Amino acid sequence: MAQHESQNGLPSVEILYEDNHLLGIVKPVNVPVQEDATGDLDLLNILKEDVKLRYNKPGNVYMGLVHRLDRPVGGAMVFAKTSKSASRLSESVRSRSFRKIYLTVVHGTLPTSQGRLTDTLLKDEKSNTVSVVRKGTPGGKEAILDYTVLGTSGGFSLLKVDLLTGRSHQIRVQLSSKGCPLYGDQKYGASVNKPGQQIALWSALVGFPHPTTKEDIQLISLPPQSHPWNLWAQELQKQAVR
Repeated sequence: MAQHESQNGLPSVEILYEDNHLLGIVKPVNVPVQEDATGDLDLLNILKEDVKLRYNKPGNVYMGLVHRLDRPVGGAMVFAKTSKSASRLSESVRSRSFRKIYLTVVHGTLPTSQGRLTDTLLKDEKSNTVSVVRKGTPGGKEAILDYTVLGTSGGFSLLKVDLLTGRSHQIRVQLSSKGCPLYGDQKYGASVNKPGQQIALWSALVGFPHPTTKEDIQLISLPPQSHPWNLWAQELQKQAVR
């Protein structure tokens, strides 16, 4: 694990794992993963430039995007440094041998201490919002996640979420539809959150077979110990991703 200081005006990004095939990092909050309509500096270009500088590489640097995190969300991510690695990691995602575990803080409590949520989600591209719809709705996609309640405090619940499908805004929409919107989520919990609050959703573990060695790789990142995360002991979060 290494923290690379900013070079050439680039933001610093914490590196969790790196070899010739992969780059595992901690995505900073509020940085888009790839270029979007805002024109703000994006993670993909930050990493390309960082690799180019650190290894003194001429020409363009390859950086394959395998999975995504919403702009306000931080935590563990992996990028492919070769097209072959990108292809094999993408196949791991399709075959569900690519694990994604999140920690999140929600308003309220779920009816059971652990369970599975299965919904059909439909995305409105114009408004960039997602809603739960009836099964069989044209354009709807199945969304599945498993959750475990790790603790409750002051009207909030700390959850571990094992994401089994990777739909847009999935965790945010599914939990909000069950009456438990995420802390700080302005899009799916505006009625209970205040403007300016940071969404409490963190990519805590990304696990996958290494694209060439097949070794089980686990990238782990814990959320910052600020409110509302600090309502619970960090050890509880560590145990959840062991």
